[in-house]
Amino acid sequence: MSATINAVAYTADSFQKDQVGFIGPAKTASVKDDLKLSRQAAKPTISFSGLSRTEAKLTRTLTLTGALTPTGDAIVTINVAVPVGYTAANVDTLLNDMGAYLAGSEFKTHVKTQKISY
Repeated sequence: MSATINAVAYTADSFQKDQVGFIGPAKTASVKDDLKLSRQAAKPTISFSGLSRTEAKLTRTLTLTGALTPTGDAIVTINVAVPVGYTAANVDTLLNDMGAYLAGSEFKTHVKTQKISY
């Protein structure tokens, strides 16, 4: 079992209930190149069908310049909650829109400068 991010293959390395951990090609004993996929089933109530939740977390050790330490971990976590009864087309549109934002210059500026208003 593998997962691919931007043409880089991650290999399944650990399995837990509702979670799989993957390792990337840069993974060593001291360098992180990890992907974690997890899920949480919907918890319906009497008046609401609930939300299905998924998470993807990418952790990579980066070489730092001008910092007090030579390396540090960068972490990106994406949490998605969709209501039970969603359509595949709705989720595709939601993820495509957010994916475009994540890859765009505004979000990159937000991460690099922590600017929150434009």
